Amino acid sequence: MANHKSALKRIRQAAKRRLHNRYYGKTMRNAVRKLRATTVKSDAVAMYPSVVKLLDKMAKKNLIHKNKANNLKSKLALHINKLA
Repeated sequence: MANHKSALKRIRQAAKRRLHNRYYGKTMRNAVRKLRATTVKSDAVAMYPSVVKLLDKMAKKNLIHKNKANNLKSKLALHINKLA
């Protein structure tokens, strides 16, 4: 167990940040999964900007790497273009 006040505070902060990061990570994965599952092009086109916004925010806050965000955006755009 921690012996210093600063170490106790660090443990509290880390736990709080972990919950926050897990929430946004799960939200992002669900949004991407939902967009990939969409088979109607008009629905997918409507959803795409909000998913891109979420990915960009997560990359900005270093929750995911910026290249991962860009790769996901690219793959989602390809998916939308393939829809009939």
